[in-house]
Amino acid sequence: MNQEKKFLIILFLFIQSLTAAQVPDSTFIKEIDSLLTDEIFTPAQKAIIVYDLTAEKTLYSKNGKLLFHPASTQKILTTSSALLFLDDYKFKTTVYYDGEIDDSICSGNLYIAGGFDPDFTSNDLDSVAKEIKQYGIKEIKGNLYADVSMMDSLFWGEGWMWDDDPNLFAAYLSPLSINDNGIQIIVEPDTVNQKVIVRTIPETKFVEIENKLSLAEKDSSDFKIERDWLSRSNKITANGFISKKEKPDTTAVSIFNPSLYFITLFNEALSKNGITIKGETGFKKLNEDAEDIFTFEREIDSVLINTNKNSDNLSAEMILRATSFEYFGAPSSAKEGIKLVDSLITLTGFNPKNFRIVDGSGLSFYNLISAELLTSVLKYFYYNEPELFVKLYNSFPVAGYDGSLQNRMREGNSFRKVHAKTGTISGASNLAGYMSTKNNHLIAFTIFIQNYTGGAQKARNIQDKICETIYNNN
Repeated sequence: MNQEKKFLIILFLFIQSLTAAQVPDSTFIKEIDSLLTDEIFTPAQKAIIVYDLTAEKTLYSKNGKLLFHPASTQKILTTSSALLFLDDYKFKTTVYYDGEIDDSICSGNLYIAGGFDPDFTSNDLDSVAKEIKQYGIKEIKGNLYADVSMMDSLFWGEGWMWDDDPNLFAAYLSPLSINDNGIQIIVEPDTVNQKVIVRTIPETKFVEIENKLSLAEKDSSDFKIERDWLSRSNKITANGFISKKEKPDTTAVSIFNPSLYFITLFNEALSKNGITIKGETGFKKLNEDAEDIFTFEREIDSVLINTNKNSDNLSAEMILRATSFEYFGAPSSAKEGIKLVDSLITLTGFNPKNFRIVDGSGLSFYNLISAELLTSVLKYFYYNEPELFVKLYNSFPVAGYDGSLQNRMREGNSFRKVHAKTGTISGASNLAGYMSTKNNHLIAFTIFIQNYTGGAQKARNIQDKICETIYNNN
């Protein structure tokens, strides 16, 4: 056999081997394409990028450069920038006093300064009150002040929807946040006294309850709990009827003016612990001569986990403002915090001016980013920040197991293989993160589905099927 024939045979076999090697990829692409023929995509738009981190290659890409509303996948950018720029950060809520302390009586004022802690609760506040008592103070002759000067006065994010109030996912913002800046309302029948009980957790005089509920013999209940959000008041009205067979039912609403809510609850906590305030409650910047009593601290890692696992909007916004404060000082703002997000975008090789980011949570429809950008951030952490990658990876919901993915992908091979951030606002459903495959490859992916009407369930089902296809074919 001459050399020319040998060369042609070798070339033919080489081409055949390449073709055979591409068969799985071609099958994978066809399966994804088939999922994208669903009728939801007649009006809807999509962007998908699937990247094999182990093999260092793109497996699938469609519309990766187009701009979409990230919804809560925006939290990937917020928490990623915090991981990079808020090393070992602690959220601090500190109590101070001025004047003199003599025989358990403080002649001056008591201050509490907000430090953006989004997970602070009434139980934490009770712990602070106990520390003040332990310090030796039983009476304050002066006033009780809240210092909220660490943050600007904007209580909502840019572009947030006015009619999302009083939903808890659109809670008002304050550097002194408590109980997610909301209140729980418990409704239960009292068959002994033939009435309906309406109470709150925590119990407080801050809200006004108007109970218009009646007790009924019917098997089912029909009632509505509302806060007077149009008047921006904290009057809560309960209307309708409750079945005598009804078990206690709990709902929650946001609170208007969470800073005032905090200082009111603080006053009540002090009173419960035997500490008397003789003066008034209000807002004032900390006196420079004030001395600290106690600082309540929370590690940023736990806040990052709550932000991504439970898609906590308040936490994301407080992280953004903490970043702003750490680098630019008071008063912190979303605008200044976004400069650090822009720095992250630059590190991944993109120009921040090509995108629009206005908040930390993704609640705003003004936000516009690409699937290419989001996937590149996921790639950057895997390749360039291995220790931080582990933290980011572990902060994401796990398919079928916890967080906002707890009830998804419970059946099939994707179960617990997907660690990803969900994102949902009206007409938009997104999923982005990491997943492992049957061949133990690690994948970074982003799926945007937007501009559909109705609920998000169909879009989520398609995302779940795409994840199953990624697992089975790689």
